[in-house]
Amino acid sequence: SDGSVRGSWRYGYDGRDFLSFELGSKSFVAADDAAEVTRRLWEDENEVERRENYQGQVCPEWLRKYVGYG
Repeated sequence: SDGSVRGSWRYGYDGRDFLSFELGSKSFVAADDAAEVTRRLWEDENEVERRENYQGQVCPEWLRKYVGYG
């Protein structure tokens, strides 16, 4: 492995896609107009930085730790 981290975070509502976060582009993608409201709110509240930190740092650290347990 080259140590790179990739990933996405997907949210759904009532069985349908709602919003996703793409680590590579560091952006939220709204599935429809209703999700666009949430996308704008989360971008204004610095949620991008929180998701980027979790997916790029915290989650990979935990995965390496637990994979090491076999």
